Amino acid sequence: MISVRDLNKSYGGTHVLHDLSFDIKPGLMTGFVGGNGAGKTTTMRILLGVLSHDSGEILVHGSPITAAYRAGIGYMPEERGLYPKMPVIDQLVYLARLHGSSAKAAKARATDLLERLDLNHRAKDKLEELSLGNQQRAQVAAALVHEPNALVLDEPFSGLDPHAVDTTLQVLRETADTGVPVLFSSHQLDVVERLCDELVILADGRVVANGTRQELIEQHAETEWELIAGTDTGWVRSMSGVDVTSFDGGHVRFRAADAEAANAVLREASARGTVTRFGTVRHSLHEIFTEVTR
Repeated sequence: MISVRDLNKSYGGTHVLHDLSFDIKPGLMTGFVGGNGAGKTTTMRILLGVLSHDSGEILVHGSPITAAYRAGIGYMPEERGLYPKMPVIDQLVYLARLHGSSAKAAKARATDLLERLDLNHRAKDKLEELSLGNQQRAQVAAALVHEPNALVLDEPFSGLDPHAVDTTLQVLRETADTGVPVLFSSHQLDVVERLCDELVILADGRVVANGTRQELIEQHAETEWELIAGTDTGWVRSMSGVDVTSFDGGHVRFRAADAEAANAVLREASARGTVTRFGTVRHSLHEIFTEVTR
């Protein structure tokens, strides 16, 4: 497990990270979410040793992170960093060999990754000849080619079409399932919601929420109920202990003082006609993100 503890970082007189603490657990996909300037990329670069930090520490299984461990991390920067005029397969083999793989093992690993990422038909093409989405997948392959001990990915899904997103998601999930801790940032909250096991949400250089999606709902999202009926539901506004949050004809969402107040709405709706749906609302990551960063 990689543990970030009380991390602080300033640029000049600007304090950009404030006592950041969170864990990246083995075998789990941890989503790193925040607006522009929240501190995600700075944190990742400190984790990799690219930037220094003012105070705090990074631990691996309880001990300070070492240069050797950092060297084994698979990193994908937001800015593409591969060689544009070099064939994709050649540079993947080159990167794997830099990490100590034999030529044969490097070629086998690179070929396998390109096939799994649906890029095997472009293996001998120069990177600059690929579309931006295919270049992004090649960048993912570069982070994985040396069989990393951990993955740190900055916006890995940027520019990918839905098919490429699904393909990349599957490869990253398979990697996490081998026990590798994975940290990835993304502005695509729908993709984060599909992929991540745990979430770390940043705002202004601070962790404002941390945990599984269900834990974040319980901590930060007030329970909301939804009623869909065959008749107008405007009457719900007059029910005791109920606060309507949205209303559109036969569809109403509301908060209730307690379960009895919610059940009273259901009884009244049933007495008035057909009830198509009644139950609690499944809050999206976007709603949670908006709630904790406002």
